[in-house]
Amino acid sequence: MRLIFMGTPDFSVPVLEALVAAGHEIAAVYCQPPRPAGRGKHERPSPVQSRAETLGLTVRHPRSLRTPEAQAEFAALQADVAVVVAYGLILPKPVLDAPSRGCLNIHASLLPRWRGAAPIHRAILAGDTETGVCIMEMEEGLDTGPVLLRRAISIGAEETTGELHDRLSILGATAIVEALDRLEELTAIPQGEDGVTYAAKIDKAEARIDWTRPAKEVDRLIRGLSPFPGAWCLAETERLKLLRSRPVAGGGGPGQVIGTFTVACGEGAVEITLAQREGKRPMVPEDLLRGFRLPEVLG
Repeated sequence: MRLIFMGTPDFSVPVLEALVAAGHEIAAVYCQPPRPAGRGKHERPSPVQSRAETLGLTVRHPRSLRTPEAQAEFAALQADVAVVVAYGLILPKPVLDAPSRGCLNIHASLLPRWRGAAPIHRAILAGDTETGVCIMEMEEGLDTGPVLLRRAISIGAEETTGELHDRLSILGATAIVEALDRLEELTAIPQGEDGVTYAAKIDKAEARIDWTRPAKEVDRLIRGLSPFPGAWCLAETERLKLLRSRPVAGGGGPGQVIGTFTVACGEGAVEITLAQREGKRPMVPEDLLRGFRLPEVLG
């Protein structure tokens, strides 16, 4: 098919690669404009832009799709389908209507659960044991369109958002290729109203660990915010980012260090298996604690 691809972050790159490998014609790649990054604040292209340019594809990164000029340029591509995955801009109706067979979105949840911006984080934070991807026909509502194809996977007991992100990216790439191959036979099933939840964008204020919470909740916070933005606590005056953990038996006052790097919670305890000091790389406890002493209680 003749496709327009619309995506921006790392999550979208395997999807673009899979569409190219499947032999589809990519009329253009749309992504967010380069952003200032690094110490020098030089403009850095998005992961999708970098990969698309390597593949020799046409790249466009308009700041808005709401102008008549941008909409006319989009329509002039005469695409069969636009494939959208983590693009970052709302698509107005003229854009949604431009491809002859519509716009298909790859959403990283089992809709209608976790509509919105942060479905992978929210699934782990909520303690879900299953998630997946949906290939959805896009409409003007937020992730409300009918679903053409869904694929489910289990969430590992110690899995982080970063690990689940990578698995869902590959699953989404496989699913969209299958959906395009079977487009004639697939039936779009409207989403029900039962079970609708919204995956709000992660607020950095959520990231500070409250050690009075049960260990299972603290563990989900640590894994759910790893690697970004990273759940954190204070070791006296230094901020520690905690990146991997598991609930374990143990007791003590909330925040009390009761083992090498095991911390008591409101109920039970968590064992920290990966952490990061300010200005340092992530380290396992044996390395992190070499020359660094934890206080008796973490804040």
